[in-house]
Amino acid sequence: MEPVRWFETVYLEIYNYITDTVMWVTIGKAAVKILFIYIAARILVSVLTGSVNRIFKQRGKFQVDERRMETMRSLVINVFTYVIYFVAILSILTQLGFNLAPVLASAGVVGLAVGFGAQNLVRDVITGFFIIFEDQFAVGDYIATGNFTGTVQEIGLRITKIKSVTGEVHIIPNGSITQVTNFSTQNSVAVLDISVAYEENIERVIEVLKEEMKNAPEEIEELLSVPQVLGVQNFGASEVVIRMNADCKPMGHFAANRKLRAMIKRIFDERGIEIPYPRLVTIPNPKEKGQEA
Repeated sequence: MEPVRWFETVYLEIYNYITDTVMWVTIGKAAVKILFIYIAARILVSVLTGSVNRIFKQRGKFQVDERRMETMRSLVINVFTYVIYFVAILSILTQLGFNLAPVLASAGVVGLAVGFGAQNLVRDVITGFFIIFEDQFAVGDYIATGNFTGTVQEIGLRITKIKSVTGEVHIIPNGSITQVTNFSTQNSVAVLDISVAYEENIERVIEVLKEEMKNAPEEIEELLSVPQVLGVQNFGASEVVIRMNADCKPMGHFAANRKLRAMIKRIFDERGIEIPYPRLVTIPNPKEKGQEA
């Protein structure tokens, strides 16, 4: 075939293809349907998310604590979102001309093959289920797991998000959570070591602390009981260490310790009790004195 004829043939084929009204109508219908599916999925996710939030806000109707309620709310929203978008993707693939019947029919074989490579994913999902079912921790709890410590922001089917005190958000696969320390489920204990100078009367200091600590629960909301003065804990280089402890609300021991220190500093100032500080005593060498004389 001559080049000119070949060029004309290709040109006519391209022209006929581009100007094919039926093709463009089909593409237009498919595009409209895909757009409609996408918008419908987004609207459905928003509506269901709002409905779930409104339902779980009515906590008075549920005999479940607030921590677990927040965890269940997050999990339900995740499940609805995954299911809706999965169905939407299948619908879009159908509009693009993919025949999903053979794919679904062979899902068992493909699932078996993928299962070997998705063992970690399955483990994450199963571990996440048992974390929620056993109430190991919930959204809002302060926990430590592995090298991470912080407040639980979200528990999903596969991952858990933990926000540290300094603001970093750690995303941890549920399958890697093997040991957890939960600081939020039980009352905490504030342990406080107080240093006083060796020159002070220790018995008097202990009596002052016992007397003044009776008012501590009224000033410090994190305290659940009157702090107990246990006695002398240690002898330091320039101080005697007296130990106290107090029962606090869950995770309240950090704030209670800070407020107790400020309170004790004020008490010591009012009672004239000396807080120790490093001292340097210089003793002249007698031999050097004789040489100078």
